[in-house]
Amino acid sequence: MNTNVGSLSPGLAHYISQTFLQHHIQIAVLGCYINIIHPDEKERKDSLLRFKEHLRFARDFGCSIVGTETGNVYADIQYTEKNFTVEVFQKVVASVQELVIEAENFGVIVGIEGGVYHPIHSPRAMRRLLDAIPSQNLQVIYDPVNYLTVSNYKNQEEVIDEAFDLFGDRMVILHAKDFVIENDSIKGVPVGKGLLNYEYIFSRLNEKKPYINILLEETKDPFIEDAKKHLQQFRKM
Repeated sequence: MNTNVGSLSPGLAHYISQTFLQHHIQIAVLGCYINIIHPDEKERKDSLLRFKEHLRFARDFGCSIVGTETGNVYADIQYTEKNFTVEVFQKVVASVQELVIEAENFGVIVGIEGGVYHPIHSPRAMRRLLDAIPSQNLQVIYDPVNYLTVSNYKNQEEVIDEAFDLFGDRMVILHAKDFVIENDSIKGVPVGKGLLNYEYIFSRLNEKKPYINILLEETKDPFIEDAKKHLQQFRKM
């Protein structure tokens, strides 16, 4: 199927939406993960055009959120403190603002996911982004593991609290994965197979964001059913 920029249409989106609905599957978010600060200007502009096209047709998919991370100063995503400068943050703001304007025009949401590999590397950086672009069409995709490092994972409850305190009201999607420490770094593993305190996360979710859509990451067969059971034991129904 052609998925180049210009290929989406209401008809295609409706066809996909109806096919999913026949299997009782909701399209919670359109993932259009791009490098919004790509060092190559043409690549960056092309990526933003792709994201905008997803925004225009999101409603036809039966969805209201299009999601991405905030990219990297390098073409390939990698950890670097060069992401954390004021200059790079302003580049992120400029790109996200461009996308939010498009989202406002079509009544949909830009979902931004932060993490230590990206310019929005901490809950405080996410709060700064939300404050810099005062639009309710900008919301947060929250992945608790993304903000953890070998230096703070033992205090993960404090990092989780910081996220909920700073932008809990703006969370629209939760990414669920787990982690272990391997070779002195964070390694993603299937949900329920690692160290993430899901009981604590759900104590905040059940209070602040009941029934939020939860998307599994780093979890494939044969671990999917166990992961679902692990999450459901904490979710207040």
